[in-house]
Amino acid sequence: MTDTATGAAETDYSATLFLPETNFPMRAGLPDREPAWLKRWEDMDIYAMQREQAKDRPLFTIHDGPPYANGNIHIGHALNKTLKDMVSRSMQMLGYNSAYVPGWDCHGLPIEWKIEEQYRAKGKDKNEVPVVEFRQECRSFAEQWVDTQREEFKRLGVLGEWDNPYLTMSFDAEAQIARELMKVAMTGQLYRGSKPVMWSVVERTALAEAEIEYADYESDTIWVKFPVRSGGGEITSKAFHDLNASVVIWTTTPWTIPANRAISFSSKIAYGLYEVAEAPEGNWAAKGEKYILADKLAAEVFAKAKVEAFVRIGDVDPAHITSCNHPLRGLGGGYEFEVPLLDGDHVTDDAGTGFVHTAPGHGLDDFEIWMNSFRLLADKGISSEIPYVVGDDGFYTKDAPGLEGARVIDDNGKKGDANNRVIAALAERNAMVARGRVKHQYPHSWRSKKPVIFRNTPQWFVYMDRDIEGAAGDTLRHRALKAIDATKFYPAAGQNRLRAMIADRPDWVLSRQRAWGVPITVFVNKGTNEVLKDETVNHRIAQAFEEEGADAWYMDGAAQRFLGDGYKADDYEMVTDVLDVWFDSGSTHAYVLRNKQKWPHLKFPASMYLEGSDQHRGWFHSSLLESCATNGHAPYESVLTHGFTMDGEGRKMSKSLGNTVAPQDIIKQYGADILRLWVASSDYSEDLRLGKEIIQTTVDSYRKLRNTLRWLLGNLAHYKSTDVVDARDMPELEQVILHRLAQLDAQVRGAYKEYDYRKVVTLLTNFMNIELSAFYFDIRKDALYCDPISAVRRKSALTVLNHLFDCLTAWLAPILVFTMEEVWLERHPEATSSVHLRLFPEVPADWLNDGLAAKWQKIRQVRRVVTGALEIERREKRIGSSLEAAPTVHIADAGLAAALDGQDLAEIAITSAVTIVAGEGPADGFRLDDVPGVSVIPTLAEGKRCARSWKVLPEVGSDPDYPDVTLRDAQALRERAAAGL
Repeated sequence: MTDTATGAAETDYSATLFLPETNFPMRAGLPDREPAWLKRWEDMDIYAMQREQAKDRPLFTIHDGPPYANGNIHIGHALNKTLKDMVSRSMQMLGYNSAYVPGWDCHGLPIEWKIEEQYRAKGKDKNEVPVVEFRQECRSFAEQWVDTQREEFKRLGVLGEWDNPYLTMSFDAEAQIARELMKVAMTGQLYRGSKPVMWSVVERTALAEAEIEYADYESDTIWVKFPVRSGGGEITSKAFHDLNASVVIWTTTPWTIPANRAISFSSKIAYGLYEVAEAPEGNWAAKGEKYILADKLAAEVFAKAKVEAFVRIGDVDPAHITSCNHPLRGLGGGYEFEVPLLDGDHVTDDAGTGFVHTAPGHGLDDFEIWMNSFRLLADKGISSEIPYVVGDDGFYTKDAPGLEGARVIDDNGKKGDANNRVIAALAERNAMVARGRVKHQYPHSWRSKKPVIFRNTPQWFVYMDRDIEGAAGDTLRHRALKAIDATKFYPAAGQNRLRAMIADRPDWVLSRQRAWGVPITVFVNKGTNEVLKDETVNHRIAQAFEEEGADAWYMDGAAQRFLGDGYKADDYEMVTDVLDVWFDSGSTHAYVLRNKQKWPHLKFPASMYLEGSDQHRGWFHSSLLESCATNGHAPYESVLTHGFTMDGEGRKMSKSLGNTVAPQDIIKQYGADILRLWVASSDYSEDLRLGKEIIQTTVDSYRKLRNTLRWLLGNLAHYKSTDVVDARDMPELEQVILHRLAQLDAQVRGAYKEYDYRKVVTLLTNFMNIELSAFYFDIRKDALYCDPISAVRRKSALTVLNHLFDCLTAWLAPILVFTMEEVWLERHPEATSSVHLRLFPEVPADWLNDGLAAKWQKIRQVRRVVTGALEIERREKRIGSSLEAAPTVHIADAGLAAALDGQDLAEIAITSAVTIVAGEGPADGFRLDDVPGVSVIPTLAEGKRCARSWKVLPEVGSDPDYPDVTLRDAQALRERAAAGL
């Protein structure tokens, strides 16, 4: 029985215990304290210290995909930059020289659009402003946002060369971008052609695929008759044209009808000739009219046309139809040409009529089949010239006779009157069959959020399939596909995604009709229409850009200046288009990675490019093409992609839904380390969720980690390097923890090498919460607090805590950059000390002991049964603390019994005593289903409670000098007294 001796007050022995001592606060206060560490790192120039420290190590370069310098950072930026920082920091600690140079994309429409918005607000006309003045305003705007974003990225804890970033608008960058373009031109890969491109009427420029997003849009749909003009075959003894038959097409872009030049069909589709048998009075599809349609779609077409009855006359092979008349024939004196029928693989009978209205100036499939039919058209005497039906302002040109002045899209992105004008003209010519409307996904500019059109324009292109410098088979597409195969992708699915995009893409459009960018620095001979290839001229251009920037191209007299004495400016066209910004950023490898004078710690190819999954069609794509065009291989060895950030319910974040989460708000309320822990805890290969509950979960996880580290620091206040115990001389429990450290060392290093930060967090939080806090620390509190100064057990535990400190602070440093610095400085406060100047510690391989670990797994199973039984005793208030118990443990399992041989189960289960009995035990014993062969009978400990350690033992009172403590505690008190404590 327990004797608590209530007659006299117990002596307060708390001052004699080795209790945790630390100034490390329980409350993190990250929002207020993180800026101080940022300043400390800046004052000590920790980035330069890292470079000096790692100067002889192998290089690892994560190359920064440049964000646009046009606004505050959003949560996607925070995710991206934090991941890059984790890569860079972890590779540095794995033994590399991992320099990180941030960059910004400073040219292009996003910035130009902002300046134009300012102009519109002031009633100012951009066209009246000198181009160099406008470009200088764009430059100033970009500089302002570079400074703003730089501070926001630094606040995230991102370490990099912030005082020496790369900017696509810096003079040396503009010069190198021009050089890269001129390399492409010199090797014959650059050409000017005409091709339909996605065109923004609102922004007056061509757009790349990466600048497009798809949104719901309501389009007018029409079914139109193209009267058969010639050819045919025999159906009921009469030719098609004798029957006044018409081929019927369906389109969602009525405004493209004036641009129609052909009809596409498929030889794999069955077609028939149909006659309208019954129709309402005045119906467009009138009784007696005959249409050629795909059999699978005929009934649907007649339903749309309000036809009450129809008959099928016979089979039709469209290949026998030579041509049709244009449905606008005669309008404005135009459209008199023949409309041929072309067999195309892109035609299906899934929707429409089985025939595709083909306007080669307004669709890629249309363009391809038209250009591939060049010989056929020539044989028929049909011109293959593609008209420019729509101008850059969305108005019809003279190539749309009778419709000039009609507009497809206005300056605000709204539908113009073109559709209605076309439909009215078709109806007047009895060319309409039906009309309707359809909602579908339609391309929009991601900046203006307005619909775009496909429009035939003269543009500059890079060939994808032409042999480079005459080398058979050495095409840009071949080089790019080969480079993809040589690249490592994280996740692996990214490889197939990029490969599919490269395999199917058309020629690369480089030109944009804008002002703020690097100009396409080529001259075209007006007589031959050939690009001038002269290295001397190229050198003059590049040298001028180095000294003056790309504005030099727009200065008075620039053409003759660059052409020199060898050519006359009047004989050459100086191209005024600018390069697509994807070429700018795609060339960064040339003016960043290969610029050893400016950034000596970077390497080419880069070790990694890391961006969002949309960059398979963006920066990964353009960088691959540009490097393959100029270097013959990819600019990267590996590519890592991450998903997008959604709200807590998995919805896309948008201002209209009010579900956006700003990184600045999270940092202000919780601190950057919480944001970083969220990033590291998430599966970035998929879309990531972020909301209040998710943030709170992250905060709770952080708090547990912090409390574990605080306890660790508190106990290490009593650590002395002179008391270190060799692992071989430690108790088994300490050896088991060292075994786990050795295991974790391999696992954590492996996870960092695979950029699996979620695995790192999972491994370490489980270890710290379950194996340390709830097991090892729980058991060793008694020894650490109460054991004598000389006790090997206590010294061993302190030695293990020191190893834990060294490992955990390093392993978590790439993720919790502020907190680990705080923890590290508690023990190493020197002015030049930082956890971020460390490598991951070398953990001795001989700490691994699989046999001992397996043995302790069995011991922990028995412990679980004991603690489970005592939990019930506590709940029923039969005991207050586990030290009031002395359970009897029945063990029938020989393996478990053997594991416990020689162990102090009372110490392990945190009881005052334990009695182990062989056998199954009584029926009413406590058991766990997953630990067969163990049962526990809880009983109260006998003896007095130790006033120092609170253990209840019969021996309390047997030491005459210290009658109210155990013999162990009495020895501890004697040693403290002898040491003057």
